[in-house]
Order: sequence, then structure tokens, then C-alpha cells
Amino acid sequence: MNGEVVVITGGTSGIGQVAAERLAGMGARVVLVARDKVRAEATLNSLKHIATGVPPSAYFADLSKIDAVKQVAREMVAAEPRIDVLINNAGAMFYNRQETVDGLERTFATNHMAYFLMTLGLRQSLHAAAPARVVNTSSEAHRRSSLDFDDLQCKTNYRAFTAYGRSKLCNILFTRELARQWAGTGITANCLHPGFVNTRFGDGGQGALSVGLNIAKKFALTPEQGAKTIVFLASSPEVANVSGEYFIKCARATPNQLAQDDNAARRLWEISTEISER
Repeated sequence: MNGEVVVITGGTSGIGQVAAERLAGMGARVVLVARDKVRAEATLNSLKHIATGVPPSAYFADLSKIDAVKQVAREMVAAEPRIDVLINNAGAMFYNRQETVDGLERTFATNHMAYFLMTLGLRQSLHAAAPARVVNTSSEAHRRSSLDFDDLQCKTNYRAFTAYGRSKLCNILFTRELARQWAGTGITANCLHPGFVNTRFGDGGQGALSVGLNIAKKFALTPEQGAKTIVFLASSPEVANVSGEYFIKCARATPNQLAQDDNAARRLWEISTEISER
């Protein structure tokens, strides 16, 4: 990874921070996209002690906002003419339904639209660096999920884990369509399930779901274990020519049938494009 530029969202805590540290230790120059400046500064200080080349840097944006994602992508393209790896890792689950300034349900906006907008926004720099890679963090939570294209914003019967699972299904469908559309460009796109990891995910909630998550975390993977597949997809020569796949524990896995629906993948892409152009 010597000299390669790696952009990572959600890189200031949990598996994202561990992945950033591992890749920096392999010689990559890490570029963080963060919202919390305090955590970003702490992560940058940690990375500076690990990095062997050009120091890491950070950009700031609320990834739930369309204009904010577009703006930070423009800033990065201007400063980074070549980006070798984009890791879309930032994600969240919200216990109560919230709408963003763009009128989107916040889980959908943060966990799917941010991936879509960031990837397309950095397209110029990814193409300039080809061979390049896009790595999307998804989840096994997609397995019990389906997409209601008439209610992607979960306006009826909102449930936190249902909305989260749908967003993770979107990640796989987006990866699949991205790989199809960018085939032959030298840019690969793959996604992964990191495992159930003991991180800040799901903190701050109330009720049975929050209690269940806190209990489950006692038996969860460490962030170091959860980051392994991210680092593998970002750096391993074994997957240099693999695209459009879903990985668990550094090995290809088969997502649910809905995640393999090319028509759904194309429709989601079209809808996401319409949303991004409003």
C-alpha cells in the first residue's frame, strides 16, 4: 500500500479506525471523512505515529446531508487527483424515525445515499488511480430485509432494525450495480459483513432493542477482528480483479436472493440518482 491514498468514512472509531490504522501501517496515506472533530483529531494523532509517509488528513461533513456529501467530495477531488481506495464504512441505526433536511429517512440517507454520493463524487480521482477499489461495509442484517420501492423512506411502520437491515441490503445492491456499470474501468467494487462487533453502534438507545444489543456486545467480535475483511478487500492482491461480490471473514459469501436481484439494483440506482439531482 506504499503511497496509495485511502479515503475512509467512519474511520474515527470502531472497525473503521482499526482499518485506518492497519492500512496506514502498510504504507497508505489515509484520508478521513468525519463529522466529530474531536474524534477525528484523536484518530489523526494516532495515525501520525503509524504512518510511514505523507501524514494523514481529514475532511468534515454530515454524511446524512446530500449537499454536504457532494461538497466534501468536490473538496477531496480538488486536493486528491488520485484516490486508490474508497472505503464507505460510516453507518448508524436510529431508534426513532428522523427526516433529514432533504426529506429522507436518516438511516437511508446515512447508510445508503452517502455511499452512493461519495462514490460517484470521487469517480474522477478513482478513475485516475485505476486500478482502484471501492469497499462498502454492509451487514448480515440484510438477510431478513426487503425493499419497498413505494416506501423507501419508511414512512409507515418504522422500526429501527428493519430500516437498518434495508439500508444494508441497499449497500449490496449498490455494490452490484456499481460493479456492473464500472466494469472495464479498472475500478472494482465489493462489500462485506464485518461480523457483529463491539463498537459504538446502537449506543444511546432505549427499550428492548437497546438492551438486547448491549447484552449481545458482551459476546461480540473485537474491532480488530471486525476490521480484517475491510483491510483484506482494500489491500489484498487476491481480490485485485474481483468485483461485485459480498464477503464474510475474507471469503466470498452469498447474500440473500433479493440482494442478487439485478433489476432491483438498477431501480435503486435510478431512484438514488433522482434523489441526488433534486
